[in-house]
Amino acid sequence: MQIPAAKIHFPPEDRKKILAWIDQILESGQLTLGGYGKRLEEAFASYVGVNRAIAVNSGTSALEIPLRCFDVENSSVIVPTNTFFATPAAVIHAGGKVIFADCTDNLCLDPSSVKRAIRRDTKGVILVHIGGAVAPQTREVRQICQEHGLFLLEDAAHAHGSTLEGQKAGSFGEAAAFSFYPTKVITSGEGGIITTNDEKLYQRALVFRDQGKAGFLGNIHTEMGYNWRMSEIHAAIGVTQFERLEEFIVARRRVASIYDRRLPEIRSVSPLRIPTYVKSNYYKYIAYLDKGIDRAQLKKELKEKHGVSLSGEVYELPCHLQHVFKEIVGGKEGDFPVSEDLARRMICLPTSAVMTDAESNYVIDSMKQVLK
Repeated sequence: MQIPAAKIHFPPEDRKKILAWIDQILESGQLTLGGYGKRLEEAFASYVGVNRAIAVNSGTSALEIPLRCFDVENSSVIVPTNTFFATPAAVIHAGGKVIFADCTDNLCLDPSSVKRAIRRDTKGVILVHIGGAVAPQTREVRQICQEHGLFLLEDAAHAHGSTLEGQKAGSFGEAAAFSFYPTKVITSGEGGIITTNDEKLYQRALVFRDQGKAGFLGNIHTEMGYNWRMSEIHAAIGVTQFERLEEFIVARRRVASIYDRRLPEIRSVSPLRIPTYVKSNYYKYIAYLDKGIDRAQLKKELKEKHGVSLSGEVYELPCHLQHVFKEIVGGKEGDFPVSEDLARRMICLPTSAVMTDAESNYVIDSMKQVLK
């Protein structure tokens, strides 16, 4: 049996629909900022429970555009060191300064670390929902932001459809950024989307997205924007995937339920504990290895001997120890001990919307064999 780390799923009927829609798009000549993009934006905003959504060409763009709307140039923004490169990079590209903060044992931003990181020039906080679970400490971080006059930007790249106490990811901060990269729970090929209730931010984001132009058909530029548009073809793909989102989440939760039930059979592996009031989409199923277990060797043996590929960690090296950020932001071993420890011991079990119960059980059986 071969179990890939992740698998993109386009049912045959969806592929036929996409091809028909692409034909319509090509015939219309409206290849960008058209009806399919608008359809995706309206559906996604309604689903998340916000007033506005802006479709863009990547999850990275979905982070940088709000940061530019927040005018972070020459100001600092607090970012968890346990995140993907794009999160702090978006701050830097928007002209801001990154202040790293530590995480808690659920891999999300530590409120006490946020408090310690606030400076006179701090303008906001980016909260990352890791692995598909909305950070349980979201409301606490939001309260800190409100007390200090800081914006809260959710990096919800992993968290489509996930909830905290029934409230969906993407509706807690002044704005949120989602990714539609091919590995995500739903994809548009390449793409992302911004959600917000702030009408001024929305209007300004539209300008930034389209080369800083005041209007689509004119050439009057009012902002230092960029080509961050989502094409109509990508939007059409995104619409079909969005229509499957709840179905995909149910399937992923079924896989996770098998892992939850069977992982205790392996004493040296512990699942990340998700509170009952948090409902994850299980973009990643995260677990921790006991200290002393060689993660690289485990992954090698699982793949070579059992055909099981573990997905990429979230993340294997904290940002403050990444070479590029060590030079720009500064940082050294020991600065953020929780992030450093969990990064060394974390694994992500394979998860997808098309994994069968037999495949999920095979993953656990294979891990038992390797770790016995």
